[in-house]
Amino acid sequence: MRQTSHIRSKLIQWMRSRRGNVAIVTALMAPALVGFAGMGAETGLWYFRQRDVQAAADIAAYNATVALRGGASVGVIDTGATTDASQNGWRAAQGTIAVNTPPQSGPNQNNRSVEVLLTENQQRYFTALFFKDKLPIDVRAVATYQAGKPACMLGLNKSQSNTVQFWGNAYADFKACNIVSNSIANNAFSLGGSAQVIVPCVNTVGGANVSASLTLTDCNSVTTHAAYVPDPYANVPTPQAGSCQSGPAGGVLTPGTYCGLTLQNTVTVQPGLYVISGGNFKVNAGANITGTDVTFFLTGGATLQFNGNANLNLKAPTSGPYKGILFYGDRTQPNNTNTLNGSASSQFTGAVYFPSQRVEILGNFSGANGCMQVVADTIYYTGSATFTTNCVNSGMATIDVPGNVALVE
Repeated sequence: MRQTSHIRSKLIQWMRSRRGNVAIVTALMAPALVGFAGMGAETGLWYFRQRDVQAAADIAAYNATVALRGGASVGVIDTGATTDASQNGWRAAQGTIAVNTPPQSGPNQNNRSVEVLLTENQQRYFTALFFKDKLPIDVRAVATYQAGKPACMLGLNKSQSNTVQFWGNAYADFKACNIVSNSIANNAFSLGGSAQVIVPCVNTVGGANVSASLTLTDCNSVTTHAAYVPDPYANVPTPQAGSCQSGPAGGVLTPGTYCGLTLQNTVTVQPGLYVISGGNFKVNAGANITGTDVTFFLTGGATLQFNGNANLNLKAPTSGPYKGILFYGDRTQPNNTNTLNGSASSQFTGAVYFPSQRVEILGNFSGANGCMQVVADTIYYTGSATFTTNCVNSGMATIDVPGNVALVE
């Protein structure tokens, strides 16, 4: 009996003792503590992995927008974004990518922006005790480029010096439109002699050589190392030449194909497409030439040779496949020079478009209300004119000048 009482008192004493409680509780809680520590470590791993994937999306969106700004196709943009994301930490084998131009959500759903959506599925460790599916990390990045004022004059050659050149006694006033040279040369844009140019901004992919009067109304200096500006008329179809005809007859020129064409005296040009195949398109001094809704396509070696003191008033069509284009040089015909001369009252309303040839503007003329564009391989200007982009009803394409690229979402 005494022994039983002793055992009972010892048991009660042990149960009342607090010295072993911590060890017991610790032993009981150890699995939970290890589990919570593991979950914390796993959550931290996911957090750092999300940062890496987000950085990959940011780089992909930024570079994709640079490509978009340079005129790259949708396929090129998609491929480049996938490559950039993979090279900068995104594990393509563990996820998906979507590249949207324009973005499908957010405040930047415009054609100057690119949206990149990345998903990467993460392997679970401690949390696999509770969840069987992999954890998806989803990130999004959007970049955009700013839109500057459009251009009225664009030199397309990407390597030649003096791709856009103002010289002599040239005077040109560009109202709300810019000058752009796509050349990488150190003197991609040149201004010298006694020339005077007033323009919001001048953009060159390369450099500039300015030794005459240049007034920039929107920029502090010539913008060098700028982005390429795509040819705004690159998708315009090439006309087909027909049988040669003679003209004009009775002071009237009708649409068709001409194997060389010389205009003199007073001539009315009927609306339509004119193909000059071979020879030259000449306008003699003193001629008075008028026409509305007309496009002249030069091929087979034909060039423009407009002499001084001629009075010309020609307007491009405002609709149809050649809308906005007044003079159009065959893209496959390089190394020719087209010379435009005329009196101070002459007007060329529309685009002077010679993507593979040189254009020399020597006369004192522009489009109606300044609505004339010059887009050519190289441009030499020594005339006097005013250019503007307030030409909604002219049919001319807008020559977008891209600005800086930035991540915005």
